Amino acid sequence: VRVFYDDVGSIGFINSKFVTKLAGRGIQCRRFNPVIPILNVFMNNRDHRKITVVDGRVGFTGGYNLAEEYFNRTHPYGQWKDSGIRLEGDAVRGLTLIFLELWGATQKAAPEVERYLPDVPYTARENAVVLPYADNPLDDEATGENVYLNMIRSAKDYVYITTPYLILSDEMQRTLRLAASSGVDVRIITPGIPDKKLVFRLTRSYYVPLLRAGVRIYEFTPGFLHSKCYVSDDHLAVVGSINMDYRSLFLHFECGALLYNNSQVIALRDDVLATLPRCREVSLSDCRTSLVGTLLDSVLRLLSPLM
Repeated sequence: VRVFYDDVGSIGFINSKFVTKLAGRGIQCRRFNPVIPILNVFMNNRDHRKITVVDGRVGFTGGYNLAEEYFNRTHPYGQWKDSGIRLEGDAVRGLTLIFLELWGATQKAAPEVERYLPDVPYTARENAVVLPYADNPLDDEATGENVYLNMIRSAKDYVYITTPYLILSDEMQRTLRLAASSGVDVRIITPGIPDKKLVFRLTRSYYVPLLRAGVRIYEFTPGFLHSKCYVSDDHLAVVGSINMDYRSLFLHFECGALLYNNSQVIALRDDVLATLPRCREVSLSDCRTSLVGTLLDSVLRLLSPLM
């Protein structure tokens, strides 16, 4: 059993004794990029990936962390809603390699890869594509943002998006507005109860130009929506760890699974449609703010790469 965790998250700061206990029972634990203030110039490059692989045969990815609130055992922010996917067959190899790549970065010797890539007899149920992919901040490719942008630009009928944070680059804003003004049904669901109030306010500061362009925005009123999911035109979907914010798209190590022409695209679409009745649709009149509020929003936008 191998556990790979980020030093900034709840395990790093709160559950260090629990990690020690795991190590004492023979479970290998590795910290990603330990925080060393001032001395660590890569401190902002966190591991935000969520990957579980069992015997090289079954893999999981999505938005779920290993914490009580993610499974609604506790409710610090109302009802928690998330999304994830279970994979079997050849697609699991991709998740295994993504995991081992970062695991190898924490030790001197390269990890033994082949022993974790068994030949799995598996017959696909559909003629479809399932492609796990990774993004990292140390190359010249903004893979996470490019996948999202390409989905929006190629949409003909609709794009449905669920995201806990909506902190958009200029290019992402233009692409969303252009799609909506071109007649594509663009809908975005964000949380109704925030986990971070300032980030929630920053998210809302992006509503007005999107609403004016025809984007429909909803807030999940029962609680906190942590799902990171895109669905388009009944044939293309992405589910993974990548938020629509600066940190996820440009600073973090992230992952996702691209789905093309398979039944789980429809399942993700149906999940979005089933969530909409539990949301409140936002209107322009909901976005009025005072001069002080406008100034605060401007300051928050300047600080958005740090949030």
